[in-house]
Amino acid sequence: MGVHYDDRLHAGMKHCFDSGRTRPSDWRLAQLRGLGSFLREREAPIARALQADFRKSSAETWLTETGWLLSEIRHVSKRLVGWMKPRRVSVPLHYLPGRAWFTREPLGVVLVIGAWNYPIQLSLAPLVGALAGGNCAVLKPSELAPETSRLLATELPRYVDPEAVRIVEGGPGMACELLRHRFDHIFFTGSRQKGREVMTAAARHLTPVTLELGGKCPCIVTESADLRSAARRIAWAKFLNAGQTCISPDYLLVHESVEGRLLVLIREALQRFYGEDPRASPDYARIADGRNFGRLTAYLDEGGVAAGGRIDGADRYIEPTLIRGVRPDSPLMREEIFGPVLPVLTVSSLAEAIDIVRAGGEPLAVYLFSGRAEDIRQVELRTLSGGICCNDLLFQASIHGLPFGGRGMSGIGAYHGRAGFDTFTAPRSILVKSGFPDPDLRYPPYGEWKLRLLKRIVNLFS
Repeated sequence: MGVHYDDRLHAGMKHCFDSGRTRPSDWRLAQLRGLGSFLREREAPIARALQADFRKSSAETWLTETGWLLSEIRHVSKRLVGWMKPRRVSVPLHYLPGRAWFTREPLGVVLVIGAWNYPIQLSLAPLVGALAGGNCAVLKPSELAPETSRLLATELPRYVDPEAVRIVEGGPGMACELLRHRFDHIFFTGSRQKGREVMTAAARHLTPVTLELGGKCPCIVTESADLRSAARRIAWAKFLNAGQTCISPDYLLVHESVEGRLLVLIREALQRFYGEDPRASPDYARIADGRNFGRLTAYLDEGGVAAGGRIDGADRYIEPTLIRGVRPDSPLMREEIFGPVLPVLTVSSLAEAIDIVRAGGEPLAVYLFSGRAEDIRQVELRTLSGGICCNDLLFQASIHGLPFGGRGMSGIGAYHGRAGFDTFTAPRSILVKSGFPDPDLRYPPYGEWKLRLLKRIVNLFS
């Protein structure tokens, strides 16, 4: 069950880490195996919980939650022992004889605060890195996905070391209580506003943080793009999980010469994906709660609806919606939409599109559909973001060898694969020397002759 977290429990977590039980590779691999067993053996209950929370289909749950996590666990497990090995460093001649290396040390007791939009993946993916790093971990799932949170709290402790991994349920009050304690690292996924609160709380203890915050991810479509492929991929990526994905395209920047054709193709793709009435589709999710539903419906009057627009408050349903004729200063462009509403802006050139992207800060991802290599180069050189994906969407976050994270307003730090292991460990440098020889040259008094000789030696062998 979920637990109330207090000073006694926190001290117990510290004692567990200090005992050294989490350091051996055997313990770390056993925890990863436990996570994998939880995902495989509880696949049906996980799917039912997400269906209850979001009306998410079992296929989408496997694709975006359990299937990806199992792949991440396999990737990390195969490489973990190698990542844990000390790494030798060459020693300059004037420091010999000596040996130098560094290790990656566990941080201690870490806190993971999960997000509601992908409540399994965004809780357990950081936990994979934390356990691979040899840490004790406290996990707080989001209360906005209550069935999933309850499942994690009741079932997951059977699969991992219950003294080293604690699941704490609760709302904002419990989050504040957790942040009162001094953790050795805090990993938070959520909004910028909440990210500021987490960072402020962490600063009281000088606790390092990883913040995954999202932002307005642009998608640029140039006149050289393969429009049919672009339309299908944009429609899929934007309306997956009813648009509640931090790296989904938040707005389109489309060359004016291809806007009409692209919108026709997106409408056709939506009809193929979800039918004439997406409300009846088993593959189309719902908005998480009433607050977000109200926020999203207010956007529907901010331009001309080119597709969709139908809503049902009782069902928290918003049809996949395209809004045309949006200006860069529109309310649609001020905050991350985080829902099934896609603004479309026309541009006359890639340079104009890039200027709009730059004005919006640093998103988690920039997407580009283009057939020209030079366009890719320009986006790489002239924009700032956590990642770039060309001629597709979302999959830059699925490749385990690529660090995933934001920069600037979209976050701090990264995880997935080796990046997750590095996030939850710290480098420790070690130099071992003998007592002989011990030349007088290093010691004062120096004098002009000795200093000149020291400079020659250091410059020659550094």
